[in-house]
Amino acid sequence: MNYDAELDATGLLCPLPVLKARKRLKALEKGQVLKMLADDPAAIVDVPHFCAEQGHELLKQAIEGDAQVYFLQKA
Repeated sequence: MNYDAELDATGLLCPLPVLKARKRLKALEKGQVLKMLADDPAAIVDVPHFCAEQGHELLKQAIEGDAQVYFLQKA
């Protein structure tokens, strides 16, 4: 999947992955895509909830090795 920016939030615990994603998304233009890596178990719930609350679209969510991979499209 194509993306415009990447955020490695592995090693960070709740709520830091979502807070860093919010900051990174602010720097993007509407419609651009952020690829985010995380390994916090809470991110599986937190990231989709963050997208729903903020109006961003969660394009894809997957597990790759020890990391969770998220593709978020800025609203």
